[in-house]
Amino acid sequence: MKTHRHITLKHLLIDNKKFIGLKFQSDKVLNSLMKDLKEIKWNNEFGMYCLPNNKTNLDDIFNLFRGVAWINSNYFFQKTNAKSLDEEFDVQWFRNRQKPDNFRTCPNSFLDKLELKGYANNTVKTYISCFERFINYYSNKDIDKLNETDVRDYLKFITQSDWSTSYINQSINSIKFYYEIVLGMPNRFYEIERPRKKKKLPIILSKDEVKQLIEATQNLKHRCVLSLLYSAGLRRSELLNLRIADIDSKRMLIKVNDAKGNKDRYTILSKSALVDLRKYYLQYKPSNYLFEGQKKEKYSATSIIKILASAIYKAGINKHVTPHTLRHSFATHLLENGTDLRYIQLLLGHNSTKTTEIYTHVAKTSFNSIQNPLDL
Repeated sequence: MKTHRHITLKHLLIDNKKFIGLKFQSDKVLNSLMKDLKEIKWNNEFGMYCLPNNKTNLDDIFNLFRGVAWINSNYFFQKTNAKSLDEEFDVQWFRNRQKPDNFRTCPNSFLDKLELKGYANNTVKTYISCFERFINYYSNKDIDKLNETDVRDYLKFITQSDWSTSYINQSINSIKFYYEIVLGMPNRFYEIERPRKKKKLPIILSKDEVKQLIEATQNLKHRCVLSLLYSAGLRRSELLNLRIADIDSKRMLIKVNDAKGNKDRYTILSKSALVDLRKYYLQYKPSNYLFEGQKKEKYSATSIIKILASAIYKAGINKHVTPHTLRHSFATHLLENGTDLRYIQLLLGHNSTKTTEIYTHVAKTSFNSIQNPLDL
């Protein structure tokens, strides 16, 4: 039977419990059928019926309204690119931080939706920071009444304030998240212009510089950290998430779980790194993660930065080096050694060879056949 009745399913968080919201235009038939659902209640705050979020109730909804109304589940089962991590949602820092007087904070609904979507804690901090800067720019306006013009004016302001392209894009993402995901509005900002991404070439260390960096690190644990970042081409987060079982010494491989894009992959294990890793294991006896703090918790990202900064200083390297620089150097050195670009792509976990092709612009072998005109 053809019907023009629609019910939209929504995710609701009420008193820290998950509910299914049913949003529809008032209709005698639908209002009457709603009473047949167990545990159904009207919620004044959200202005819709709701019931506890579980499989039984979800099945009951589809069975009850089959042939009566079309169930729009696009918002309820909406796909997300958010990375699913083995970590607890932590916003304690949000509540404990010191704030200036009259500072506007993110609405609780913003936090609730971030939790429901399963965003990583680092992404949560970024979204909150960006969105709060936006709403405090319009401190005297109702945030739910801000429009596209307001957003454009704000983006113009932060662009003129020399914020990075990355930060501007993160700001757009956080604003879209609130209006389109939290409030459930249509795609209001699809015409908002994003800044053109600057195509900068990565900084690359020479093989000698990498060797100096590692040799300058006397602490065994720290040396293992830097060796793996380089020799396996790991992202910092991938290194921190490594578990003991991920090191396969028999096959000389490292398994990288839940990497960027929720993908697993294998990368290569260095023989010299393995020698240090075995010594490290006997000395530090990690219990779960390969690298752990003093209380056996996962090693912190800040610790990695400090280790690298100390090694750079001791090695006397005058380049801006980050953990990702070691990953870039790994890929470039493989390319210079004649490794096929497709294999490098697999080791790095890139979706496309187009991403990996950037290393052809920095590999020394690309210029070996060119003779400098000054030397002719």
